[in-house]
Amino acid sequence: MKIATFGASGATGRLLTERCLAAGYEVVALVRRPAEFVYAGRVRVVEGSAFDAEAVRLTMEGADVVLSALGARSLRKEDVLERAVPLIVSAMKEVGVQRIIALGSAGALDDSLKKQPAWRRWFVQKMVYNTFLKWAVASQASQWKMLSGSGLDWTMVMPPLLLNKPGRGTFRVDGEALPRNGARISREDVADFMIAQIGSAEWVGKGVYIAW
Repeated sequence: MKIATFGASGATGRLLTERCLAAGYEVVALVRRPAEFVYAGRVRVVEGSAFDAEAVRLTMEGADVVLSALGARSLRKEDVLERAVPLIVSAMKEVGVQRIIALGSAGALDDSLKKQPAWRRWFVQKMVYNTFLKWAVASQASQWKMLSGSGLDWTMVMPPLLLNKPGRGTFRVDGEALPRNGARISREDVADFMIAQIGSAEWVGKGVYIAW
């Protein structure tokens, strides 16, 4: 099994790479600075940017599955997903890769909070999604639209706040909305769930919320 990874040098991307290697998968990673990539000696590295169509295509060649942990790294308007996801989708179609599992966000859809208590729904929507994280949420909404309209076998994993803490190994998943009072989850648990989707068709063509 050959996995093409995007965002492999980020916090969640490193965990995905680690788990792919532990599972015995062959990994190709697109990274900007290979010398700083901790797994450079254990994977095939393509040096370049996710905004470069040729670099994206080279990363994709011969892959069976695409894993993407791309996303904004600040609160500014970065348009990472708006720029990169169309190139990834186009390259997948060009080289014949059908399966993609992407890291998203619980704020990507308007009804993501419908299972939350009213006070929390108001606070998160107005103070977090519409204000503090407005650009990141807009990017995730864009990713959802591009993947859901791609015709690919896509899964978008949508957690709330990601923590750099050990995983618990247990969490809640929901295909309709963020689980009630689900406010956080560790990156390790999200990475484990994303890797599990490589061999599963349960969430193909769907978004899935995941939280403690």
